[in-house]
Amino acid sequence: MTSDSVNWEAVRADFPILHQEVRGNPLIYFDSAASSQKPRQVIDALTRYYEHDNANVHRGLHELSSRATDAFEAARNKVAKFLNAASADEIIFTRGTTEGINLVAQAYGTRYVKEGDAILLTEMEHHSNLVPWQLLAERTGASLRFVPVLEDGTLDLSKLPELLTPEVKIFSFTHISNSLGTVNPVADLCRAARAVGAISVVDAAQSAGHLPVDVQALGCDFLALSGHKMCAPTGIGALYGRAEVLEKTPPYHGGGEMIVSVSLHKSTYKEAPHRFEAGTPNIAGAVGLGAAVDYLESIGRQNIAAHDGELVRYAQQRMEADVPGIRIIGPRDRSGLVGFVMESAHPHDLTTYADRYGLALRGGHHCNQPLMKKFKLPGTSRASFYFYNTKEEIDRMITILQEAARFFS
Repeated sequence: MTSDSVNWEAVRADFPILHQEVRGNPLIYFDSAASSQKPRQVIDALTRYYEHDNANVHRGLHELSSRATDAFEAARNKVAKFLNAASADEIIFTRGTTEGINLVAQAYGTRYVKEGDAILLTEMEHHSNLVPWQLLAERTGASLRFVPVLEDGTLDLSKLPELLTPEVKIFSFTHISNSLGTVNPVADLCRAARAVGAISVVDAAQSAGHLPVDVQALGCDFLALSGHKMCAPTGIGALYGRAEVLEKTPPYHGGGEMIVSVSLHKSTYKEAPHRFEAGTPNIAGAVGLGAAVDYLESIGRQNIAAHDGELVRYAQQRMEADVPGIRIIGPRDRSGLVGFVMESAHPHDLTTYADRYGLALRGGHHCNQPLMKKFKLPGTSRASFYFYNTKEEIDRMITILQEAARFFS
């Protein structure tokens, strides 16, 4: 698969922030796995909302409130289509993947997980898909189980039959590892969970903006994403929940908007998704997320995935061939990021050195402390690519890494 049909130079021009110098050098932004940059189309959508439509949603009877409500719910419809949800009612707006997973752990988990049950995770999980389940296990007396990670950075699926037993009520796992770039077989894992009566929860923070994600084809019960990793603003995300599961999930926080009626001693609640959206939502963020979805769809996620693949393969080849003392961590076939270690430099020192030349990498444990301990690493340096990056930028990164290898040796 190639991405030759897209004018990537024109796409890159949509991102104002990329056209600047940092410390006297052209910016090379290789930190999109932490947070992507925003195209002019998303920035303009936010400006239009605040300049023309800003008001609270759903309960107002005036024109601005109606416009804001229409824009907010239109964004929900866009996200539903983006994920191929059966209905927009299966889309809950959140602050991001972290809040989405916490919502499932607190609302669904507290109601349906009890002492003696088990929660299955993997050893490659981001802290956001680990700590909420630790807290749930502490509250309920459930146990935690983990699918091991092999030395090549893939899951040891041979262990799944002994781990995914009827005691497991929730199986939560990442689609794409934010440290290793591993792309997990989500549909197979969801199918295995359903076979033992467990619900499946997918962390799609690293996948939703990079490749097609079809929740019906995957067969997941929940899927969480973050807008800021897919060209939308920070502080906005979405949680997909399959309708049958959402119907039996209680609210996890209370306030205005999520109620049908309130008395001094009892309240009744709306149906999903509004039951899970207490208080004034991030309306502008949702508008920005909707604009980001439109933008990504105009490029095509198949094209984005192909472009990511071309960049990561090129980066791997150049790093291994041309930079001494570098070891790449994770599988050969991966998403658009490379985690690596340099023998002579700690990841923090290497990242600081790269910043002198305008190269934005990320160094550390990437909220994967247990995974780093498993691989006996203090952390890694990570170069993460998106569709606005180029092979020429990778060439400049290689030059900087070569200079760093000499500097630290």
